[in-house]
Amino acid sequence: MKTIIIGAGAIGMMQARELAQAGVEVTLIDKGLCGQEASWAGGGIVSPLYPWRYSRPVTALATWSQGYYSNLAESLEAESGIDPELTRHGLMMLSIEDQTEALEWASAHNNWAELIDKSEIYKLEPNLREGVSDALWMPQVGSIRNPRLVQALYKSIEREPLVNIIEQASVSGLVIESDVVVGVKIKGASIRADKVLVTAGAWSGNLLQSANVCMPVEPVRGQMILFNAKPGVVNRVVLCDGKYVIPRRDGRVLAGSTLEYVGFDKQTTEQAKQQLADTAIDLFPALAGAQVEHHWAGLRPGSPNGVPFIGAVPGVENLYVNTGHFRNGLVLAPAAVRVMTSLLLGLESPVDPEPYGFNSRALQTEIT
Repeated sequence: MKTIIIGAGAIGMMQARELAQAGVEVTLIDKGLCGQEASWAGGGIVSPLYPWRYSRPVTALATWSQGYYSNLAESLEAESGIDPELTRHGLMMLSIEDQTEALEWASAHNNWAELIDKSEIYKLEPNLREGVSDALWMPQVGSIRNPRLVQALYKSIEREPLVNIIEQASVSGLVIESDVVVGVKIKGASIRADKVLVTAGAWSGNLLQSANVCMPVEPVRGQMILFNAKPGVVNRVVLCDGKYVIPRRDGRVLAGSTLEYVGFDKQTTEQAKQQLADTAIDLFPALAGAQVEHHWAGLRPGSPNGVPFIGAVPGVENLYVNTGHFRNGLVLAPAAVRVMTSLLLGLESPVDPEPYGFNSRALQTEIT
């Protein structure tokens, strides 16, 4: 079987790797360079922010992925020689108004969470601002260094003989014959395949227009900054009022993130930079002495309630999507990919795929 995957972010590359390992010939196409859009731009927390506030379909994917990430990171390091730096440093959440709901959710989903007091907080984070008296602590949550993850994925699939990578080549449309997709248009020519899978994140909806399908996935800008700090300034992921800081092993600290509905505009703004810096420094005053060495923006694929679209596109045979993971692309990626592989190859899925199908969530438009 020959499969074309459009979009080479973390999900597209994971999908190519998994299908190739199953003996499928894959052509992976990206309009830019592999892994350089939302997958590179995110923070890499391996948990949804405030996970109890998400729906069951998101929780199901997140739970499976969290259990699989250690195996994935170890396998990718062995295949590529690049350590994705999966670090189990825990997640500390401050100013949680719905603590009761959080603890009930954690108990029901076997996720360890507890309320900790001032003495425990400052043992974990001695440089945290003064005056924090309680926090919600989830010690099992970690983060992955997403730029290293996409580098490792690229190295892994680059050496795979069944994967052909085509970069810096925009797909101008799908080739459809009698309601069956048979390939894609690229660089003035057509590439044919048995199946086509769209994993193009925020750009997926535009691609589906040539199949007369309307899918409610839109770009949502997120800006982040990076402090060049010393190891030990921040030790855990700390979340407060929707903003977070994430430590890396070399001491650098990410701070994010904005949530902006501005279309496909990836420009950064000085206002967001200052707000993110102020928030991070308020949490950890020692960051005031660290240089902000990078400021960037990425476009998340926003979807209704953050539930991704995974499955066949109605009305067009052999066309599939795996997109719309919103703020949780890296969190949900391993499970989303495994569900998609199961659908493509007729295997049993580890997560019920029904909630991610199109059904009434996307409307097929009439041909005019």
